[in-house]
Amino acid sequence: MNLSFSRTTYTICVLLILSVTSCRQSMVLDDPKSIIDADKYYSFLSAEKGRNIAFLAMFDSAGVTLTPHSPPIEGYKEIKEIILSKSDNTFTLTWEPKFGKISVSGELGYTYGTYKVTDKVTKSISQEGTYTTIWHKNSKGEWKAMLDTGNEGLK
Repeated sequence: MNLSFSRTTYTICVLLILSVTSCRQSMVLDDPKSIIDADKYYSFLSAEKGRNIAFLAMFDSAGVTLTPHSPPIEGYKEIKEIILSKSDNTFTLTWEPKFGKISVSGELGYTYGTYKVTDKVTKSISQEGTYTTIWHKNSKGEWKAMLDTGNEGLK
């Protein structure tokens, strides 16, 4: 009788552990669609309001951007200074995420895809490339860029 109780107790414990582990994973895992939607939103904002406004809305206060021929630009204040030093009146920057992944904790993720720069007057594409962004979910539940970089050179 004692052996039967042990097996039953053991079975219940194993089932309970599996149930809790399964529930925890389903509660913690975030749908990659949320990070892709955030990335698409900032591209839409860039098309509607300009690259400068979109990038300033996109970056976290501790964000970093990597640009060619320059050391990393660290922190929102520094990013803002660099971004606002360049006019975005003559072009439109848009991008399309091709993939997104979110960590099991749901706090970090990344996207990558392609971008294009279009001349506002001629509507011709002046530049195409690839990009990647590492995202952090802030205390408000918003995805903000922690690290962003792009590479010129498609077509």
